[in-house]
Amino acid sequence: MRYHFGGSLAAAAFAFSISVAGAADDRLKPALEAIQPDAILERIRVLASDEFEGRGPGTAGEEKTAAYLIDQFKAMGLEPGNPDGSYEQAVPLVGFQATEVLGAFHAPSGDLTLEFPRTFVAVSRRLAPEVKVENSDAVFVGYGVVAPEYGWDDFKGVDVRGKTLIMLVNDPAVPDPANPAELDPAMFKGKAMTYYGRWTYKYEIAAEKGAAAAILIHEEGPAGYPFAVVQGSWSRENFGIDEPAREGASPRPAVEGWIDVDTAGKLMKACGQDLAALKKAALDRSFQPVPLDAKAEFSIKTELRKVQSRNLVAKVEGADPTVNDEYVVYTAHWDHLGRDAKAEGDQIYNGAIDNASGVATVLEIARGYTKLAPPTRRSALFLFVTAEEKGLLGSKYYASHPLYPLEKTLANINIDVVNAWGPTKDLVSIGMGQSDLDDLMTETAKAKDRTVMPDAEPEKGSYYRSDHFEFAKQGVPALSPGGGRDFIGKPPGYGKQKQDEYTQNDYHKPSDQIKPDWDLSGAVEDARLILEVGVRVGDGDRWPEWKADSEFKARREAMLKAIKP
Repeated sequence: MRYHFGGSLAAAAFAFSISVAGAADDRLKPALEAIQPDAILERIRVLASDEFEGRGPGTAGEEKTAAYLIDQFKAMGLEPGNPDGSYEQAVPLVGFQATEVLGAFHAPSGDLTLEFPRTFVAVSRRLAPEVKVENSDAVFVGYGVVAPEYGWDDFKGVDVRGKTLIMLVNDPAVPDPANPAELDPAMFKGKAMTYYGRWTYKYEIAAEKGAAAAILIHEEGPAGYPFAVVQGSWSRENFGIDEPAREGASPRPAVEGWIDVDTAGKLMKACGQDLAALKKAALDRSFQPVPLDAKAEFSIKTELRKVQSRNLVAKVEGADPTVNDEYVVYTAHWDHLGRDAKAEGDQIYNGAIDNASGVATVLEIARGYTKLAPPTRRSALFLFVTAEEKGLLGSKYYASHPLYPLEKTLANINIDVVNAWGPTKDLVSIGMGQSDLDDLMTETAKAKDRTVMPDAEPEKGSYYRSDHFEFAKQGVPALSPGGGRDFIGKPPGYGKQKQDEYTQNDYHKPSDQIKPDWDLSGAVEDARLILEVGVRVGDGDRWPEWKADSEFKARREAMLKAIKP
């Protein structure tokens, strides 16, 4: 029975056919033992070297990275992953930099001119040299959420085509009826962020509704970062996929941007509204869009440049001809931030942890797969994607232009950053509870006297910020394992201390390099467990499934219904 919806942990345990004896299995043992810390370290040393110049897409660093990966694929005996017989999938990108950004709201009480980038930032992802929005009605649409599984629709059928939408960031913070000081766990997963809370979703729903512009109200608490972060990232060159809009697809809003909360308050006051009252009203299902007595006007001029990049891909073909056209896909992004020629001192963002470590680990998992005799029933694909740091663009391109049908892709397992500080009793599943892949990883870990824990800060929405998310959006169950926090032989709090030190001192900085205190033995244990999870899926009798409350379940069900025997 290949397709199955719903199910419990017991059902999930039934669904996967490999014994949890795992490491003792004669077939699996050579694959697990192939993954070694010295090999991972040496791969990181190469990829994070100054020679690779920070692995920026469209640079000499990309050429060296691609050549290295292809050499490693061939040395391992991995087959080309592209059906055209190559190890590459071309990914056309375009860089866009706003050179002039103007915006204003015209209300009866006067004009509110927006100050870029002090209180307002915006770009146009229509990839045109100039866009304008004129005389556009402004409408407050609450959180801008349409979530049928929660009975929630902030639009209520109101036609917002050609209008400028003003939206709150994050999920609706619905109070718990039993304890109004807490969030309702039955609504939008309580404290945890869902995709409806991500800023990317807000612009997507605005496009779907035909809006001319979409402006988010920034508040540091709900956003999770200060306005300075938005100012920095939205004022520099950004990237998109260079391709025409698909037939029937809704065009992006001409203008996508943010205003700070003080400016939002001034706008509402100019329109005879109160921001606090509007925010309170937006917490209820009965909320209706509020037309604002203001017209919006925007103008953005943009410099464009084309960048040709690529994903790198290799595979191990499955042993069962009846199902070897089905795939388990491992991913890791090969790119980092490249080189800043204007910086004083060290100009190279080496990206050792982020994400040379993930690339090295997936390479070692691939090497482990080559030691399986026979291979898994289904095929395994090892996909190293470009431009994650530019907005998950390599994985987005693959998910919209898959080399193998997504309806025959059982699971994606993504590795973005590994534990470099020693063995742990646990490992983390980012976004734990989304699919029964978590149940499978938990079961596999238990057989090794380890535990799987949820991420410590689910409100930050980390599940929606790496490459597995692009698979999830298309309906493919996606697993995002990460390093644990309970370090063996270390005092309580050691794991958080090391993670905080990395975030504070090295994350997205030139100092993200190999450190003398690294101990990759824990990364190896994690990699072996992750390999075993993939093997169990590849040999299983039934497919992984989304949980009943996952926002991605309906997409998968629709996809599989079309091909269900």
